[in-house]
Amino acid sequence: MKSSGIGGQAVIEGVMMQNQDVYAVAVRKPDGEIEVAKDTWQTFTKKHRALNVPFVRGIFNFIDSMRLGMKILSFSASFYEEEEEEKGKDEKKESVIMGIAMAAAVVLGLGIFFVLPMFLSNLFRRVIESRALMGFIEGVIRLAIFVGYVLLISLMKDIRRVFMYHGAEHKCINCVEHGLDLTLENVKKSSKQHKRCGTSFLLFVVFVSILFSMVIQVDDVWLKALLRILLIPVIAGISYEILKLAGRSDNWLINLISKPGLLLQRLTTREPEDDMIEVAIRSVEEVFDWKAYETENFGKVFEE
Repeated sequence: MKSSGIGGQAVIEGVMMQNQDVYAVAVRKPDGEIEVAKDTWQTFTKKHRALNVPFVRGIFNFIDSMRLGMKILSFSASFYEEEEEEKGKDEKKESVIMGIAMAAAVVLGLGIFFVLPMFLSNLFRRVIESRALMGFIEGVIRLAIFVGYVLLISLMKDIRRVFMYHGAEHKCINCVEHGLDLTLENVKKSSKQHKRCGTSFLLFVVFVSILFSMVIQVDDVWLKALLRILLIPVIAGISYEILKLAGRSDNWLINLISKPGLLLQRLTTREPEDDMIEVAIRSVEEVFDWKAYETENFGKVFEE
């Protein structure tokens, strides 16, 4: 399997696909029609080449993916709002509100995901002397919170539909990367799990943070909490490089460390319906010439 370089994201009743600086969002509107928006998106690492270095680029690419994610989610949600926004609405004001909401969500997420496990693990300090073991327990608590969160949101009807579109996104990419024509039937029989998935990235973040928690230990609880926050960019940078390596390698060791992420994707991806696959295919075709890719990599010839 050869990596195509395309990536994507599931949104509300739709799929976004990105190929280098171009992305397209395809959304199934309430009337059944597919609406497509296509645009360019230049990342921090392309604007500033000095940032495009290993263990640094991952931090900025993660921030970029969050920024683009918020933008396309807002686009897809606009078709399903109870009342349409007025055309003359102040876009600057809207972007400020979105930015504040995004910042608040990040702060809350960091607190729950990185700091809360540390305080919970401290409950075991009286019976456990080993710092490394304490760090491991902290990591296990962090993993439990993450998996529990995924399980909890998967019970929500709307989230389940997003997970189905997530499955459609993966199936399309797998279909192309395995040399199959991008048709409904071929996509349906393709895997809904992919090594370059954001779910796998987050799981790598958990595992890398466990190693850091076991190695870096201090006695002062507040200093420890501060270190947990300060090390997040480092952990994200390392996790990104592992994910990037996994996406382009079929080495047995890489496949082994990718297994937990692929298993977790059984929760974050669901088998899509045919009309969801049609949306995902439309999104791919807006940004990626899969016929040219198959000709180059698999020697296929297509009739004009």
